[in-house]
Amino acid sequence: MAESNAIKKSPGANNPSPVGCTSFKLRQLSRRVTQHYEKYFSGTGIKITQYSLLSHIAHLGPVMPGELARKMDMGPSTLTRNLQPLVAAGLVDVSEGADGRSRMVTLTQTGQALHQEARRNWRAAQTALNQKLGKDNVAALHDLLDQGLHVFHDDDGLE
Repeated sequence: MAESNAIKKSPGANNPSPVGCTSFKLRQLSRRVTQHYEKYFSGTGIKITQYSLLSHIAHLGPVMPGELARKMDMGPSTLTRNLQPLVAAGLVDVSEGADGRSRMVTLTQTGQALHQEARRNWRAAQTALNQKLGKDNVAALHDLLDQGLHVFHDDDGLE
């Protein structure tokens, strides 16, 4: 019988007291998951973090930078830094908004085409991750992460 790569509970999994630093464990997992996705994105010319940004812009349509930053749960200066290489590559356009003081972020035609192409890579990476960790575990992880984000949003007054 083939051994599954799905996450298995450790012997102390029923112990309600966490052991170790949650931040460290999340960063470890985040690095590994990022490495996993980067293997699938190596031929696209963008990183998984850039794909996420392109996806949010594609989904939200023309969007003000502040709204995009809120939806992605990042600060405005981080968003600006992350947008710069995409603007320089001709994938994203930041133009004047309706009142001249505001800005709007949109995908260029080149950005739209790259997003569609990279979406296939993302699907392959996500499918492989689901197989590696187990779909139920990935769904449970998403739920737990969403719960944690919700709690922190309640604490800081964000949406």
